[in-house]
Amino acid sequence: MVNHTQIEEDLRSLLDHSEIKTYEPLKNYTYTRTGGPADFYITVHDIEDASRVLQYSYENRIPVTYLGNGSNIIIRDGGIRGIVLNLLELNYLYESDDIVTVGSGRAIIDVSNYARDLSLTGMEFACGIPGSVGGAVYMNAGAYGGEIKDCLLEVTVLDETGERITLRNEELGLEYRKSMVQENDYAVVEAKFRLKPGKPEDIQKMMEDLTERRSSKQPLEYPSCGSVFQRPPGNFAGKLIQEAGLQGHRIGGVEVSKKHAGFMVNVDGGTAGDYEALIEYVQKKVYTLFGVTLNREVRIIGEPVYKRAERQK
Repeated sequence: MVNHTQIEEDLRSLLDHSEIKTYEPLKNYTYTRTGGPADFYITVHDIEDASRVLQYSYENRIPVTYLGNGSNIIIRDGGIRGIVLNLLELNYLYESDDIVTVGSGRAIIDVSNYARDLSLTGMEFACGIPGSVGGAVYMNAGAYGGEIKDCLLEVTVLDETGERITLRNEELGLEYRKSMVQENDYAVVEAKFRLKPGKPEDIQKMMEDLTERRSSKQPLEYPSCGSVFQRPPGNFAGKLIQEAGLQGHRIGGVEVSKKHAGFMVNVDGGTAGDYEALIEYVQKKVYTLFGVTLNREVRIIGEPVYKRAERQK
């Protein structure tokens, strides 16, 4: 790999509409308020620059990590090596013939509200999902009986070389919290949703009901990473954690929410290490008591602090 200074010079000369920061603390960009520094943190303002970053990183064997709203992710305290690519400025949004086209950086909540304002139905379930469109497609996000796969028409992605690829819904392998985008580590840059005309009062009523259910049950008053675990077959993660008596259990500054056992909240300056330790503890306890394996929904990426320290010696 070429040296750090050379990479920065190359990137600044290569990109037309991007912001480049070095050693940027990633805790500023995650819902958990945790995460060490990124070697290079790049905010792109158009798809062309995103493609250039990926082409350059591919040719120079520099790892790239994509970051959207940072809502269902834990970044370790040692940070991320290589390039972190922020796609949030890809946030355009427009409609034609009941098809909503949106940049991957736009919040999925915005798309839900936009559809409501146009009296289009099909996106009500997303009115409380905090992530970006790209993140929602990446994990086939869902809530209250709806999923991205139910309304997604197609997406445009970039592969590791920066090449654009358009994939239709049926090509994406969308399953519960899974997609072909995950498996191939594509960067989602645009999505199209096919919606249907609906009654404004019905759409509004459903969104108000879902918003009330979310605010009354979820610990929105604290930093968190959203739902920590996937739903085990025939059961609910939160129910098992509650029955295990783990609500309020704390490691460091992170605890199992007293309001909703499926969430872990940062109540007192918690670290990514605290989150990982608490997740492991809950998994072991639930398996010991009930024989059920809780698989993580939240993504954990980056380096632990000790690995970063070892590299810098």
